[in-house]
Amino acid sequence: MSTTAFAGWEQPLQDIVLPVKETYKDIFHQGSAAEYENAINGARELVTNFLHRNRQPFSGVSSTALRAAFAAVDFDTPLPDYESLLQEVQELYVKHATAFHLPAYIAHLNCPVVIPAVAAEVLIAAINSSQDTWDQSAGGTLMEQQLISWTAREIGFGTVADGVFTAGGSQSNLMGLLLARDHYAITNGGHNIKKQGLPGDASRYRIFISEKAHFSNHKGAALLGLGEQALVEIKTDARFRMDAELLEEAIAREIQQGNIPIAVVATAGTTDFGNLDPLADIGRIAAKYNLWYHIDAAYGCGLLLTEKYRHLLNGMETAHSVTIDYHKSFFQPISSSAFIVKDKQYLRLLRMHVDYLNPKDEDYDDLNQINKSIMQSTRRFDALKLWFTLRLMGKQKLGAYTETIIETAEKAAEVIGLDPELELLSYSDIGVILFRYAPEQYNPADLDALNQYIKKTMFNTGLVLVASTRVNGNFYLKFTMLNPLTTLDDVHFILNTIKETGAAWRQ
Repeated sequence: MSTTAFAGWEQPLQDIVLPVKETYKDIFHQGSAAEYENAINGARELVTNFLHRNRQPFSGVSSTALRAAFAAVDFDTPLPDYESLLQEVQELYVKHATAFHLPAYIAHLNCPVVIPAVAAEVLIAAINSSQDTWDQSAGGTLMEQQLISWTAREIGFGTVADGVFTAGGSQSNLMGLLLARDHYAITNGGHNIKKQGLPGDASRYRIFISEKAHFSNHKGAALLGLGEQALVEIKTDARFRMDAELLEEAIAREIQQGNIPIAVVATAGTTDFGNLDPLADIGRIAAKYNLWYHIDAAYGCGLLLTEKYRHLLNGMETAHSVTIDYHKSFFQPISSSAFIVKDKQYLRLLRMHVDYLNPKDEDYDDLNQINKSIMQSTRRFDALKLWFTLRLMGKQKLGAYTETIIETAEKAAEVIGLDPELELLSYSDIGVILFRYAPEQYNPADLDALNQYIKKTMFNTGLVLVASTRVNGNFYLKFTMLNPLTTLDDVHFILNTIKETGAAWRQ
């Protein structure tokens, strides 16, 4: 008699496979195993073909052509079978999807993903647990909490640390600012913002960030009712890291002007430069002035995985809260992020009980994760992806990938710096390189238009995808290196493509 393959689950298959009514064959339940297998096999084949057939990161399709193809879609007329559906999705989506796993994709903070995490996605979607309360995801809750505890230990926090998985770094940064605001109000006058709204002096609250900090700080300050005027941007040094001396001067100046410093946000891995603010120095200043210290390590969190470069995060352990993006630097599928606090008591500022979800008499020994989240009740079991990854691959292998990326980026920057046709702007702590094509024969006033042409032309062919940004008003091309498969040969290919494309400008 055939049985399932897992120990402890020996019920005969013939007893658990039920006949399915044709009407309900599309619903995931006991009787739809054959339908499920058919659908999953079709999707698997689509993914396998995506891997085998893609040779460049983008098809180069124009928005006009793709919109025209979408115009024929009629949602009122269902397709007859999975074959038709998958063919449609192939033509409208997969064929033109950006292939982040290819070395010629070197644009944004999109990492290639590891296979264990992809396998976990199958379970996440099918079982469909919700991580808000214990009674909806018992084992999932404990898996998430154990991964949060592991991450907190890697940061350097103690046993009273806690946190929660989030939708992304922007949400985690918002949570950091929210706790900074509410913690200040309740510990300096007992004002409960959750119950009473903003206090009268909230317009004088000040939060200090680097001028190169992520834009989510500005959006967060606006959403929290403090406005962007609450943010004090601190100038950076030659490597685009927050200047700690200027930070302390700014804090003193705001106090002298009658304003109320409440928090400092440091960045461990800036989006535009891949550099880390001086975390330990900033932590000492935050402690001196009794300010909430939040670190946005959405990008730089990958350094936790490596002994060789872990020292770049020294000082992270002094923070009150930290943003982690596993889907940037732990090779996880989107989304997989976390917000970690040094002391779980801080999260009580977020707690709210309702009888239909997490009543006080069913708190399950603090196992309801919704008590730690903001505006996110139904929530995917994204932690399972990281569980699969760490349990099968281990921290050391992931760390080796991170080390490879950093070392390839260092060599790439050296190549760019030695090329007379290229102008390197800055070296990176992790893997972001800013430069531009700048041959001597071109007028400096034309360099912006020249490099914009290069980026647009390469995107339209789909052969190479790079990012861009502006620094001090000038337009630069940007490499964001997050792929351990990218070699120096790949870098040379990309740079040669850039130069060949640029040489054709105005011809």
